[in-house]
Amino acid sequence: MYKRILLKISGEALAGEGGTGIDARMVEHVVSQIVEIHNRGVEVAVVMGGGNFWRGRQGTNMDRVTADHMGMLATIMNGLALQDAIEKKGVQTRLQTALSIPAVAEPFLLRKALRHFEMGRIVLFACGTGNPYFSTDTGAALRAAEINAGALLMAKNVDGVYDSDPKKNPNAKKFESLTYLDVINLRLAHMDTTAITTCMENNIPIITFGLDGENTIVKAAMGEKIGTYIG
Repeated sequence: MYKRILLKISGEALAGEGGTGIDARMVEHVVSQIVEIHNRGVEVAVVMGGGNFWRGRQGTNMDRVTADHMGMLATIMNGLALQDAIEKKGVQTRLQTALSIPAVAEPFLLRKALRHFEMGRIVLFACGTGNPYFSTDTGAALRAAEINAGALLMAKNVDGVYDSDPKKNPNAKKFESLTYLDVINLRLAHMDTTAITTCMENNIPIITFGLDGENTIVKAAMGEKIGTYIG
């Protein structure tokens, strides 16, 4: 069992089978597991993606900086949804954002985040790094390093890292474990290079797994073998 983890949840995973928006059943599936590992004594931080509302430029010629800021705002909506669902289960949370939006969330401050862990709260981090041109995967790796997380758990809509897209190639090979350099050298598209190198430089193991399986978040946080281990 890890003492402190950072859980990255993709926006697409929160959308469920619908592909867009927020699926209430998927939120319940995620939140029930987050609360369970919290109740087992794991300090939990969560970073949300925003792809269920906005991803890239979505086929437009929109300015990249504008599009990326729209994506950051999408992560706040996902954060608020998770915050509401967690607190309805009786667990206190704090939502912190890399962009200053004080009407709905605290600005990110590392000392405050660490204090929230001490007070037994779950901390939700929105807006990635707060900078355009950086993905929420990189934001998750950065926050994991800052809070000294024991592991970065990547909950996605695929049950691990494959040598090709398993949705397109039925013969795709799943990796049980990889080194950081394997992911970079093989050009595996599961995470961006900046996120991988951030974890490599700070010795943070990455466990990437599918969100739709039974208790996959709990299993990963408890240190069970699941998905693909990168380290």
